[in-house]
Amino acid sequence: MADAMTQIQAARGVLVAPARKAGALGLLGATALAATAAVLLAGVMVLGPGVVIEDPTVAVVDPAG
Repeated sequence: MADAMTQIQAARGVLVAPARKAGALGLLGATALAATAAVLLAGVMVLGPGVVIEDPTVAVVDPAG
């Protein structure tokens, strides 16, 4: 019975996931992603759905002069 308990304890030790510390690079990436999303969302809120940006390549020529 003691041999079975030893095996069970060994198996439990293997099953426990190691704790990983969050790295500074991962935190920086998450912050950059959140900042980019905030800027894009702010642009959508400022422009809104009714804004039309005209094509700057179209030239209007006044025939009178």
